[in-house]
Amino acid sequence: MSTSFINGISIENLNKTINNIEKNPELANFRFKARNKWVDGTNNQARIMEFYVAGEDGNSRKEPLLFEEDEPPILLGNNKGANPVEFVLIGLSGCLTTTLVAQAAIKGVKLKSVESQLEGDLDIRGFFGMSEEVRKGYKSIKVNFKIESDEPEERIQELVKLAQKYSPVFDIVTNKVPVDVDFEKK
Repeated sequence: MSTSFINGISIENLNKTINNIEKNPELANFRFKARNKWVDGTNNQARIMEFYVAGEDGNSRKEPLLFEEDEPPILLGNNKGANPVEFVLIGLSGCLTTTLVAQAAIKGVKLKSVESQLEGDLDIRGFFGMSEEVRKGYKSIKVNFKIESDEPEERIQELVKLAQKYSPVFDIVTNKVPVDVDFEKK
């Protein structure tokens, strides 16, 4: 039996996953984990390995994914990696794209290519504590998709709207998320 794919997504596995979640909603609950360790100056190293799914902890990748985080020299760094606010743009671009492609597969829409460009405007005075009136995070983010498909423009516009509607990272950056910060002294 051959499996059909749309946009590189197995429709059989997609339907199986949706059906399993409909039967057992607990399967939809995930907890993703990240670790970070300061290296030097503005350089940090983030590590992704374990995650939690459907009531089971201990799921993990075979090898950890490592990400260097640093600032450009103008922001006191050595440019060893993207800075954290750039990682937000990376996360948003990846999630919007993945959501758009998955929604296209659900709707049976074949895509030839999807590219995006993101820009975020930020006033660094917030980071340095120079002004309480200045927001610390992005003031605005612009996303521009370039999508190639034989589908009519209205259908592509619908996919872009669905990407915004269902993208977890779009939701995270456009809505307040409770964040509990604690510490322990070593």
